[in-house]
Amino acid sequence: MIGTRISETGTLIRDGGAFYLRRDLGGRYQLELQRTPVDLVEKRVRLVGTLVGAGIVAADGVAPA
Repeated sequence: MIGTRISETGTLIRDGGAFYLRRDLGGRYQLELQRTPVDLVEKRVRLVGTLVGAGIVAADGVAPA
């Protein structure tokens, strides 16, 4: 549901110009990021943010898990 707070772990992936969280629970979220966390690509991370659309999360933070 839009507006839901998200706090999940998974792998940060880059596909073209977009970033995604490959969720540990299955599936993936497209991320709207304030900064580009290139140092965390292909690494396990924790995402905190808000669901803003179908499968789209406005990230408050992405940090190593």
